[in-house]
Amino acid sequence: MSGGPVGEETACPVVRDATGAWVLRRHEDVLAAALDPQRFSSRVSRHLNIPNGMDGEQHARYRKLVERYMSPERTDRLEGRFREIARELVDSLPRDRPLDAVSGVGSRFAVRAQSAWLGWPADAEESLLEWMDENRAAARSSSLEMSKAVADRFDRIIRALVEARRDPTGCPDTDVTAELIAARIDGRPLTVEEIVSILRNWTAGDLGTIAACIGVVIRRLTTDPALQVRWRDHRPEAADMNREIDELLRIDDPFTVSRRVTTCPVSFGDQAIPAGARIRLDWAEANRDPEAVGDPEAFRPVENAGHNLVYGIGPHVCPGRGLATLEIRVVVEELLARISLEPDPELEPVRAEAPQGGFESVPVRLRELA
Repeated sequence: MSGGPVGEETACPVVRDATGAWVLRRHEDVLAAALDPQRFSSRVSRHLNIPNGMDGEQHARYRKLVERYMSPERTDRLEGRFREIARELVDSLPRDRPLDAVSGVGSRFAVRAQSAWLGWPADAEESLLEWMDENRAAARSSSLEMSKAVADRFDRIIRALVEARRDPTGCPDTDVTAELIAARIDGRPLTVEEIVSILRNWTAGDLGTIAACIGVVIRRLTTDPALQVRWRDHRPEAADMNREIDELLRIDDPFTVSRRVTTCPVSFGDQAIPAGARIRLDWAEANRDPEAVGDPEAFRPVENAGHNLVYGIGPHVCPGRGLATLEIRVVVEELLARISLEPDPELEPVRAEAPQGGFESVPVRLRELA
């Protein structure tokens, strides 16, 4: 599993990682830190990070701004377009030969759905897909130089898309990027740096994680034929299927960690941690803590819903949860409407390397339904 089960080693509630950061792994500890922004600050980077890298009233103001673009009403209106994108993708996928569910399905759908939501042109797809590959490679390498180069390239991509939206000629005036350019905060327009930061937050993290989530769900469907049949033949209500998708992601969480810094001395068990210490909230481990969920492998969507931390909790809970879940559900439903998903008989899935979760690749075979 992506985080691995929490076991005997958690007799010590926190550990230090290779960078010297303190890692919280128990469900109750991660929950306590996520709900206590006064002692566990999100101001962890010298770079502008809206709104994730903010605290208090400043965070609340920017959070209110970004939430309007992911409200349930706006998200619901996207379902039809997302289904069109999913159907076009399913039509184009190869049958009866190896296909990677992460790069061949997840990444392409994530980029196309995100671009439709943000109002970005179709010709941005290949640049974004190339960037996703480079970003995964940089994360695996742990190279600061490589990570900076990837981050700089992403900023160039985003800035070019923003500049295109500043020219109204031939551009719709109702897409999210155009609205963001026209938005105001504290009575003034957003700066270019603020717009780029918000778009970076929405896309840099979400594209890779949505692709990883789709890979996790498809992997489970290939190894659990009964679940595949039930989702195809008995189409659960959207709320029920959303909850079941969340449970699959709890079991194998692609959202691995969030960063915090202590504002005062804190302690977990007998371990004292000073002010100014770097903290990692390990969502994947917390989601598999037997003290919270019992058997971490058991598929119990109703019982575990109240303990599920896939999208975080507290003031920094993911505002795009509804949007992300809709994307995952729609592409899976459109696949199952026409396709039987089978594991590839010759190729094995490859786990993603830390700090990423889920799978690097999930080889599958698609077979057209009779």
